[in-house]
Amino acid sequence: MSAGIGIHDLSLATGQYVLDLDLLAAATGTNLDKFHVGLGLDEMSVLAPDEDVVTLAASAALPLVRRHGTDRVRTLMVATESGVDQSKSLAVYVHRLLGLPASCRAVELKQACYGATAGLQAALGLVARNPEEQVLLIAADVARYEPGSTAEPTQGAGAVAMLVGAEPGLLTVEPVSGVRTADVDDFWRPNDRSVALVDGRLSVTAYLDALSGAWDDYQARGGVPVEAIDRFCYHQPFTRMATKAHRRLAQRTGVELDEAALMPTTRYNRRLGNSYTASLYAALASLLDHDDDLAGRRVALFSYGSGSVGELVTGVVGDGYRSAERGLRHARALDERKPVDVHRYRELHAAAEHPSDVDVDVPVASGTPFRFAGVRGGARRYEVGA
Repeated sequence: MSAGIGIHDLSLATGQYVLDLDLLAAATGTNLDKFHVGLGLDEMSVLAPDEDVVTLAASAALPLVRRHGTDRVRTLMVATESGVDQSKSLAVYVHRLLGLPASCRAVELKQACYGATAGLQAALGLVARNPEEQVLLIAADVARYEPGSTAEPTQGAGAVAMLVGAEPGLLTVEPVSGVRTADVDDFWRPNDRSVALVDGRLSVTAYLDALSGAWDDYQARGGVPVEAIDRFCYHQPFTRMATKAHRRLAQRTGVELDEAALMPTTRYNRRLGNSYTASLYAALASLLDHDDDLAGRRVALFSYGSGSVGELVTGVVGDGYRSAERGLRHARALDERKPVDVHRYRELHAAAEHPSDVDVDVPVASGTPFRFAGVRGGARRYEVGA
């Protein structure tokens, strides 16, 4: 890969509603510390009836399209484990909603929460081949579990869109990375299920094993020593997982690592809940929006997808990375969500499934730029909002 390719800009979006986990703790008789300390979560985003993973993805990308145009966008990739069709890619829906050129390839990527990092590597290769092109890469997911299950408080929803190109403004991705793949049944969702199955303890173990393996591979391929990395972003199914990961890396390298430095990476995920593919890049967005001393610093990104694949990449932050407008937009996306109580959240959870053999019209509910309008003839319908 030639020098100077990476993430030029990014944008975060989430659902229109929010559940305060204090309310869920009270409703389930759970000690608050289990959510706030044990998991490191305060809130979780909840979707309105006319929102889904397609509208999240398109909403995340819209500010990038408005700021940078689409003339150089030759490829659209959407990474998700919340796909709405087994054949037609989520990216094709998003392509129309955003008004992208017909001469733009569109594809959906899947490998649990790791898919967006696979997309990033593919995007870097495409841009290296033709530096005049840009890739619009979107990580978007809705985390759903059975109400009343132990995984219920780790639900959430979010999307992060990234514009990948040459001479990037935010993060120049370095060429060396470390990868580890292992067949593990820690988390999966069969085709006949709308909510995932998870072995929580095994998933934590598999995550940490993937981190160790990815780090070892990174070092074997000529990666920099851990002392040369200034900041660390980790995939955060719950933000406490970042602390566990940081401790494992310290143990693996024999170097004391500052856990307090993780705090700027957790601010958005504490409020989003789990956003699967998007959570690592929400951590990066949070770091860029809250750390005033990143210019020229090296950041490590560890991506984990259950099943399992882990990858560690590094990048150097650009001098002009801070954007007050971007930070304000992300803050508004979180602050302007409408609170719901536990009863309403569970109503929305139950109503989110729409079988393809039943035609349904979904009324306007969210006022977002794009909306899920319902199902007609087995096909999902989407509209551009007001």
